[in-house]
Amino acid sequence: MSVASRGQGLPLAVGGLIALMGSTAVITTAAASWWPNLTLLAATLLLGGITWLITRHRPGPRVLLGVLLFAGACQLPGLTLAPITSTDAYRYVWDGRVQLSGSSPYSHVPLDDSLARLRDPILFPGLSPEDRTGVTGPPRVPHDAAALAAVSADDPRTRINRPRVPTIYPPVAQAYFTVVAFLTPWSAGTFGLQLAAAALAVGVTALLATELRRRDRDPRWAVLWGWSPMVALEAGSAAHVDVLAAGLIVAALVTAVRRRPVVTGLLLGAAAGVKLLPLLLLPAFTALRRQSLTTPIVAVGAFVASYLPQVLAVGTLVLGFLPGYLGQEGFSDGSSRSAILALVLPPAARQIVTGVLAIALAVLAIRLHGRQPIAVTCCWLYGAALLLTTPTYPWYGLPLIALAVLAGRAEWLAVPVASYLAYASFGHELRQGLLHLTAALIVLTTTHARSMAAAVTSAGEAAPV
Repeated sequence: MSVASRGQGLPLAVGGLIALMGSTAVITTAAASWWPNLTLLAATLLLGGITWLITRHRPGPRVLLGVLLFAGACQLPGLTLAPITSTDAYRYVWDGRVQLSGSSPYSHVPLDDSLARLRDPILFPGLSPEDRTGVTGPPRVPHDAAALAAVSADDPRTRINRPRVPTIYPPVAQAYFTVVAFLTPWSAGTFGLQLAAAALAVGVTALLATELRRRDRDPRWAVLWGWSPMVALEAGSAAHVDVLAAGLIVAALVTAVRRRPVVTGLLLGAAAGVKLLPLLLLPAFTALRRQSLTTPIVAVGAFVASYLPQVLAVGTLVLGFLPGYLGQEGFSDGSSRSAILALVLPPAARQIVTGVLAIALAVLAIRLHGRQPIAVTCCWLYGAALLLTTPTYPWYGLPLIALAVLAGRAEWLAVPVASYLAYASFGHELRQGLLHLTAALIVLTTTHARSMAAAVTSAGEAAPV
């Protein structure tokens, strides 16, 4: 097969896989939820087409300004509404408010009567400060699955999810919640966090565009993040803290290229202090040489140091609901929820295979250190981790969108898209598995085609004239 025929066949193959993803999402979901799925998929494909078209022309002198202005405009609709995709922002507001009061969200649950003075009609529409719930004392997270499900159930009297369990968010995220809570009046509800997340999303757009230009790449590719419907949903609308984690990861990669290992480690440790998932990127910054261990050592040190004040204040309660959450997600009881592996393997085998593959990927990332751009390594390392574990919540993929833009690997955007489509099929492992498998096939097909094209190009350059 010639190179030309391969180039013509690739769009058809990838297009067929995208069509399969869309049809799976539409056919296998309920009638009430297929329309948002189709809209998200269509909007993402439209964005990809627009990006491809605008990057065919030479950028003008004010291209960055236009990219940023439209990125800001994409965030505006979400600011006019309450969070759509989840209620996490209400927990963020509560955590910040609790810390400002001098208490700890690790040692008190939202329904705790000792914090009744912090209730307001927005967070607690069914409870006033004078009402009593009977919940007092340090939180206890049970190990039994049935008891864990009962204690983590929602309560109609509050918009805060899991109001009978402590927070799950790490200390750097808590510091962010506290700062925003200090600047936001109670009557504004989640608006302060939504505005902060929208500003962060635009800031990440600027950082990506600036870095792309510094690397002699078209800065307009940053629109895949800044104009993304997924980013708009999770920043200006849902205010998810993953936007902050994405920004810190991008900043870490920017400083890594400029050979500032200590700053890179601090930024990466801070990202892990926002959401634990950035710890998965440590192998990409590790090499079997003493001078290449600075970044991971500093990152782990910064992450641990962020927990020390909380440990001194509340002791082991600093773990919050994390053990219970890992149990519900199948990471601590031997029943990994990997939707792709669930298509062919029983729970116990899934846990083993996931562990083996995770170790293999980490070793591969270490071996590739210095042989390919670190952004590329981080992109496939983070994306592969999401495909292996297929977490329930799609906003976990926000850092992957930023990594895909910085690495120039747009095919990885299929993974967060699949996560959103699977989110509407929660509880149906077959549907979730098929959607994530399709995303994996898109990534593998495109990656193979890129490798083949690079090999042909290298052979052509090496051939005599």
